[in-house]
Amino acid sequence: MNHDAGSNGRRSATTWSRRRFLGTTGGVGAGLLLTGCGESVASPRTVALTDRIGPGGPEVEAAEQARRATAGRTLARTLQAQPSTVDIGGRTVSTWTYNGALPGPEIRARVGDTLKVRLENQLPQPTTVHWHGIALRNDMDGVPVLTQPQIPSGGSFEYLFTLPHAGTYMFHPHVGTQLDRGLYAPLIIDDPAEPGDYDLEHVVIFDDWIDGTGQNPDQVLAGLLRNGMGGMAGMGGDHGGMQMPTSSVLGGDAGDTTYPHYVANGRTRSAPTTLDVRPGQRVRFRMINMGGDTAFRVGVPGAPMTVTHTDGFPVAPTDAEAVVIGMGERIDAVVTIPEAPAALIGIAEGKNDHAAVTLSTPQNSPVDTSAAASALASRSAVLSQTFASAEPVTLQRRPPDVVHDLVLAGPGALYDWTINGERYDPARGLPISSGQRVRLRMVNTTTMFHPMHLHGHTFQVVGPDGRGPRKDTVLVLPNQTVEVDFDADNPGQWLTHCHNIYHGEAGMMTVVSYVA
Repeated sequence: MNHDAGSNGRRSATTWSRRRFLGTTGGVGAGLLLTGCGESVASPRTVALTDRIGPGGPEVEAAEQARRATAGRTLARTLQAQPSTVDIGGRTVSTWTYNGALPGPEIRARVGDTLKVRLENQLPQPTTVHWHGIALRNDMDGVPVLTQPQIPSGGSFEYLFTLPHAGTYMFHPHVGTQLDRGLYAPLIIDDPAEPGDYDLEHVVIFDDWIDGTGQNPDQVLAGLLRNGMGGMAGMGGDHGGMQMPTSSVLGGDAGDTTYPHYVANGRTRSAPTTLDVRPGQRVRFRMINMGGDTAFRVGVPGAPMTVTHTDGFPVAPTDAEAVVIGMGERIDAVVTIPEAPAALIGIAEGKNDHAAVTLSTPQNSPVDTSAAASALASRSAVLSQTFASAEPVTLQRRPPDVVHDLVLAGPGALYDWTINGERYDPARGLPISSGQRVRLRMVNTTTMFHPMHLHGHTFQVVGPDGRGPRKDTVLVLPNQTVEVDFDADNPGQWLTHCHNIYHGEAGMMTVVSYVA
């Protein structure tokens, strides 16, 4: 918004262009309101985005050219999205994968590199790729309608963008419930200047699994939408006759669905992946939650973790016995491998099951992952948003130029999940302007947690001392409000949404839009 200073130094009334005014619903009362301190605050309604930058406009190109001014190598990769048969550990299932593998092939690059990825769609449905957590150019973000057309079955698309930040990221589709199949893989961006106080590292991806076990995610969503509240509580359960999963650390409901399997690096706990480590080694674990409806409590019982990063950005190193990470979140932590047999456990929070990777030592003793999960469940667990950002990545303190409320509500009688009373419409959203410090106030009025993800930016959680972690996905617990700040330095149309795939597809998404 534009403000003109009067002769007494106070801000005058807002100057509105005719197009911007007509883009609101009902004028200022339904769009942005002014407070006495000069800060603009959103009302609970979104506005029609009629005066906005297109995903491939000149502002987007200018931002990309600025990133490429210091670009390094160009890395070319090919992904084939295809139907596959995979062994998830004693059970073979039909699913969809990248290049026939579960997880898909890791892409590893250095900060400043340009990534060129050709996606070949061999699926029976259209698809896209979203590069989760990357502050990339808007027309490469992979959101259908909003930033690109869907890639049709038999078609292909080339993604080309620069990698501005180091960290642990991932990629997955952004079409329907495809996220809850096997279409995901890690994207790891190294910084050669980053100190590495560890001996080796491993990437571990936790996931909840239903595909190919008698139902697929499309059928799960259809059941939830068809049965509304009566379809909640699981695969074939009902809300009234089946106990909903709950978690005290999540503040209430732990999910809308239960799954027959939980996997780590594509394997169930009955036949887990084994990582080659030695006692005394300091191992950096890059942990990713790719679940559709499940938060995971992660840790190595008997070996406290030193958490070093959240969502790719460094935090003040902090010891923790267990951390709960929501869907779309990532943490990096360093663990000193104990002498005794051990496992990295991911408890499906509130769902009475777990996934694991075992840590191989020279003794090669078997690991009882169920006993390890019980031990981890008894440990104190924290949320990843409780850490403090490392000083070099802490946003400079300044008051926000604009504040938008995101009021999270649901489920309605027909399994409606909404933001500001509305289901997702790509033509409506929250207008901001380039250069603003933006604050999002996420107000959870529901009985369930929501992992809220913002595309194209990393925000800072507003903590008591102003040094919450830098993140792109944050848990908003029931009946709580979480505030996050970010700088509007990457113009375009950016989705913000709940990373529970069923909540997002049932409407809990909106758009943060850089208006011209």
